[in-house]
Amino acid sequence: MLLSLWACLLWLSTSGLWTAQATDPNADMSMGSHHRNLAPNNVDFAFDLYKHLVASAPGKNIFISPVSISMSLAMLSLGARGSTRAQLLQGLGFNLTEMPEAQIHHNFQHLHHLLKELDTTMGNALFLNHSLELLESFSADAKLYYELDTLAIDQDWATASKQINEYIKNKTQEKIVDLFSELDSPAMLILVNYIFFKGTWAHPFHLESTREQDFYVDESTLVKVPTMFQSGKIRYLNDSVLPCQLVQLDYRGNETVFFILPEKGKIDTVINALSRDTIQRWSDSLTSGQVNLYIPKVSITGAYDLEALLKVMGFGEVFSNQANFSGITQEAQLKLSKVVHKAGLQLDEKGVKATAPPVVSRNTTSELRTLRFNQPFIVMVFDNFTWSSLFLVKVVNPKSHSTV
Repeated sequence: MLLSLWACLLWLSTSGLWTAQATDPNADMSMGSHHRNLAPNNVDFAFDLYKHLVASAPGKNIFISPVSISMSLAMLSLGARGSTRAQLLQGLGFNLTEMPEAQIHHNFQHLHHLLKELDTTMGNALFLNHSLELLESFSADAKLYYELDTLAIDQDWATASKQINEYIKNKTQEKIVDLFSELDSPAMLILVNYIFFKGTWAHPFHLESTREQDFYVDESTLVKVPTMFQSGKIRYLNDSVLPCQLVQLDYRGNETVFFILPEKGKIDTVINALSRDTIQRWSDSLTSGQVNLYIPKVSITGAYDLEALLKVMGFGEVFSNQANFSGITQEAQLKLSKVVHKAGLQLDEKGVKATAPPVVSRNTTSELRTLRFNQPFIVMVFDNFTWSSLFLVKVVNPKSHSTV
């Protein structure tokens, strides 16, 4: 079974007529002691953002890459000064008296390297107008810690937008295309973060077993969706604390995924309870047993303007005229003008090799438990070495191919 996920984060910054600024969100954990230092902050930020996004779009599919958002915000802080820099780092949950700023970026550097060694394509690119000149200190630090690519774009927006689109398409294996159009507002400075994950299940689903089945979007909406099937020894939990059941599946590599099935009408209750403690409790409580597992095929894409959510979460100054990004360029006063997060999820049966459909012997049938994801559910993808939250998903309707 194959799980493909991609996300792209845009920070549009302009000067002159638009007076804009580049801000980037993305943060996570890293190797050894590094990831232990970053993990609590990144997971807390991830769930906080996810909950805000879910609350802002009731009844909608949600798909985000928290690690992209936090890493980009951390990178942007390299060019921020004064209270703007403090707000960025504190908004990500860091206490500079407990972890020096240099250590934060060093930890992110390790995280970035680690994720690139896995089945993850990720990177950062800064596109700037020929009239702007980056400060060497920002350019060098962003390259060192976040492997930032810097590319000059044409003065003509029609040409510049094509340049950016072509770069991102090539970097993301053509998963992210046509990011900008000629009709979009031109920008002097554009910061892009992208991530693409394509994981192969350790125990694939079987193509021959996929069937059309009912999916109950809500009490009045029923859709037919192709539903995959797997039977075997799977880690599962019928939670006694929250109204949900869940399974944990692994990829070939270092990623793991939680599929969480809330009781009818209880998905937001479960989402609001997500925390580090919840994940730890689930990990400690999972039982391995024979399970008949049914999961719908899912293919969704979406784009979010995160400005309103980030303001609510404490990042208001970076969007205001009081923003101080004088560490990026001295050519113009910058402020953050737009934050767009584009993401996509494709969930299907593909595996490394073809395998025969499962056979369930009669004498074990009574011991099998059946778990059908036939109503709104949650998907969480982690790197299980650092416990970075690569992707958080709320699937309300598998037939709806777009998010908010």
